[in-house]
Amino acid sequence: MSKIEELLKADREYVWHPYTQMKDYEQLDPLFVERGEGVFLFDVYGNRYYDTISSWWAILHGHNHPLIRERVKAQMDRLEQVHFAGTTHEPAIRLAQSLAELTPEPLSKVFYSDNGSTACEVAVKLSLQYWKQSGRPEKERFISIERGYHGDTIGMMSLGGVPMFKGPFDCLTFNSQRLPAPYCYRCPMGLENHDMDDPEPACSLACLNPLEEILAKEADKTAAIIMEPLLLGAGGMIAYPKPYLSKVAGLAKEYGLHLILDEVATGFGRTGRMFAYEHCGVTPDFLCLSKGLTGGFMAMGATITTREIFDAFYDDWSTGKTFFHGHTFTGNPLSSAAGLASLEVFEQERVLDRLPGRIDALVSGAAALSDHPNIGDVRGIGMIRAFEIVEDKESKKAFDTSKRIGWNIYLEGLKKGVILRPLGDVIYLFLPLCTTRQQIDDILGRTFDTFRQVLPG
Repeated sequence: MSKIEELLKADREYVWHPYTQMKDYEQLDPLFVERGEGVFLFDVYGNRYYDTISSWWAILHGHNHPLIRERVKAQMDRLEQVHFAGTTHEPAIRLAQSLAELTPEPLSKVFYSDNGSTACEVAVKLSLQYWKQSGRPEKERFISIERGYHGDTIGMMSLGGVPMFKGPFDCLTFNSQRLPAPYCYRCPMGLENHDMDDPEPACSLACLNPLEEILAKEADKTAAIIMEPLLLGAGGMIAYPKPYLSKVAGLAKEYGLHLILDEVATGFGRTGRMFAYEHCGVTPDFLCLSKGLTGGFMAMGATITTREIFDAFYDDWSTGKTFFHGHTFTGNPLSSAAGLASLEVFEQERVLDRLPGRIDALVSGAAALSDHPNIGDVRGIGMIRAFEIVEDKESKKAFDTSKRIGWNIYLEGLKKGVILRPLGDVIYLFLPLCTTRQQIDDILGRTFDTFRQVLPG
């Protein structure tokens, strides 16, 4: 038995992979990755694959970027880990300062954590405690969006709207007010599709009417609304109109509740700007970051909030206003060094300046696939494009789940050198920002070949 065979046998014996039905791999081998370089992953057999999903939306500047690798190695020679309660170090300080400078006033205070789920959990807990310490203890409720996703902690499952991710855990979660998803292709209000870039959508954003009704009745009991700006990621890569975010922000301000923006997936250039909220000129009360925060090199989360919220916790110890929350690897020096290096790459390589041409290539190339009889919708923003696969284009009828269309596309894509991990029957591209126009054309060509091989149309 070869070393590779031994390791695969051990994988089956000891490893439980996330979001994976392990029985699928009873005979099938998982993709056994050996190394990464740029937009590519290489398996142990020497095969090359485009990492079209940025390794779960985290890799920004490509795998193994030399500058980030150098900065992390240098930091490892000095300090690898230290608790962050009453302790500090230079990389965490400088990263917090850089993040505060990237975001608009009044965002200025950075609370570190370990990942996207905890970054959002921190925002929810801070909002709740803020109101209790500001004379409004009755403000305990939260509003979230169907098909929204904010992580897999108990709190974030409570505010998530992807049913299959909650399932047996409903008994552990708390109730929240849930808004219909701004899912224009399958409008929850039964209205026709419209131009996503229309500043005044013909539908008048009817899917937000429930929010106005909720706030008119219960704003005085509501602490915050949490949402992913401009793109519902795990809920199906659902891009929605910019005026939707603007209107939510306006209503939150009007009715006096916090706006929590989960930019774990959309932050750091994914949408063409550093942060998605910049497209709409809104400013949240809490900004939640992770994934691309370190360029995808290291695990890290950050919650950025305002001086006003910080001041509600700033008092004598005896008042009991301390925020009792923390993680072992909060503000980890290696992660902080990676985050600083990633921001340095943005400057040195003029990443945002180079994105428009690449986005244009992705948008036009993806649009060419819309004629396929089994592609019901092509959508996205920035360096993200999604294809919703349907059995019947006219009726938008989905394939029976037993056919596992998305899974079969994934398996066929591997044969063609592209990683097309599906969200049900939604196939998406979440490309590293360094992907060139030539690579984009190649990725789209391989994706289309995969569709042609699998789909009946």
